[in-house]
Amino acid sequence: MHGNKNHDTITIMEKIKIAAIVGSLRKDSLNRQLALIASSILSELSKESQEEIEFKILDYTDVPILNQDNEYPAPPSVKRVRDIIKSANGVWFFSPEYNHFFSGALKNLIDWLSRPISESEGHVLGGKAAAISGISPGVSGTLIAQDHLITLLSFLNMKIMNNPRLVVPNGFQQVDEGGKLKLTTSAPFLKNQAEAFIQFVKNS
Repeated sequence: MHGNKNHDTITIMEKIKIAAIVGSLRKDSLNRQLALIASSILSELSKESQEEIEFKILDYTDVPILNQDNEYPAPPSVKRVRDIIKSANGVWFFSPEYNHFFSGALKNLIDWLSRPISESEGHVLGGKAAAISGISPGVSGTLIAQDHLITLLSFLNMKIMNNPRLVVPNGFQQVDEGGKLKLTTSAPFLKNQAEAFIQFVKNS
């Protein structure tokens, strides 16, 4: 982004804000660990590029089941997550696959985020850049769940980075003896997706 001051062009560096949404609420889930590794990668990219990149994992454990009887005014937890998404430049989803679908917790969150804030203000997802990753113990990874998620996010008018997406099958093959995720063969693909998403966000 450029500005003009005294006829000299200067470069204004803006913070790139990425909100991460993990589809599993379990604190040590593989997908949460994948998001934490992505955070480390983005931190390194920030140092290399000298761009300020903020990566925040959204905590939505206190968001209630959507009930339109309680929609207005929105519960404080809903207002909090809406404000985070509203201020973000991009949203990175890390989704497990449950019964060939994404989780009920994630669906409930998206349902809240898809509702208009008020009569004069629409929902916070429209036009936001989105990336999708997922890791699963199964052999098919999270591909089917991601396809369902893309259908929903497209309907909500998010700008989806369809390529690259990251699907990590056989996730337990990349954990250590203590159950901590140590990406091996998948690490370069996550870095590639992180680099691509930053460019995608900047161009959106």
